[in-house]
Amino acid sequence: MAITLSVVVILGVLLALLLRYKSLGTGAAIVAVLFGFYLANTGARQTINDLTTAIAHAISGH
Repeated sequence: MAITLSVVVILGVLLALLLRYKSLGTGAAIVAVLFGFYLANTGARQTINDLTTAIAHAISGH
């Protein structure tokens, strides 16, 4: 049985853990979220999506 998780959920959990264990300050977390939000509206969006998909396929072995 395969379990599928959204990349957004995984990154959100990682960001929450970084904040919880004080590895990342609140200001840096806000900057990271805003950067991701604005990056999603650029031309790099498709390239990043393709790269993430290729890595996911390589890890899963498909």
